[in-house]
Amino acid sequence: MSVLVVTGTGTEVGKTVVTAAVAAAAVAAGRSVAVLKPAQTGVTAQEPGDVAEVERLAGAVTGLELARYPEPLAPATAARRARRAPVRPKEIEQAAARLAESHDLVLVEGAGGLLVRLDEAGSTLADVAGLLDAPVLVVAQPGLGTLNITALTAEALRSRGLRCAGVVIGSWPAVPDLATLCNLADLPEAAGAPLLGAVPEGAGTLPAATFRTAAPSWLAPELSGGWDAERFASQHH
Repeated sequence: MSVLVVTGTGTEVGKTVVTAAVAAAAVAAGRSVAVLKPAQTGVTAQEPGDVAEVERLAGAVTGLELARYPEPLAPATAARRARRAPVRPKEIEQAAARLAESHDLVLVEGAGGLLVRLDEAGSTLADVAGLLDAPVLVVAQPGLGTLNITALTAEALRSRGLRCAGVVIGSWPAVPDLATLCNLADLPEAAGAPLLGAVPEGAGTLPAATFRTAAPSWLAPELSGGWDAERFASQHH
């Protein structure tokens, strides 16, 4: 089963756009892709959520959302306040396994960071990754402050016996400052895992066709792309 769990070092770090880029690169490489969003928060029933955004940007992918809660809160809190059932790890595992039967790659996009609670029992995306025995891709911010939260996320993964597949910078700025430039070398050290890409800021606003064409250039070969960390760093002295 080829499943990749996508988490962020926090909220608003570019996780959905990175998920779309990974999906687009895989599709361009000839793979069939499904994207699973276990819990969508902060979106009403009539509004498009993260799955719709990935489908819009990446194109020919299968999207599935398991639960939706209107308030922009952690899934457990949003479910409680909406008086709706939370989504639980076993349900997510089963949905991912079903998708994996008919797709080459299943991307499971979490909500917020790794240890955000899914239910009243304190279950998290880390529990989902454990049930699936799947590697976890960490989407990180580019600038000052990212090293600590990236290191904490990686430590949380290791402490649970989970594998960090690598780190992708979710929104690489057009004019990077000194801390951002230094983080190209420091992020892999903080994570204990390779830097696997840098998606430019504003990528999600590109026309879909442009996004799909460019996506492989933002991601390393491990993610079906052609991006090279050393070459990228050499271009940003």
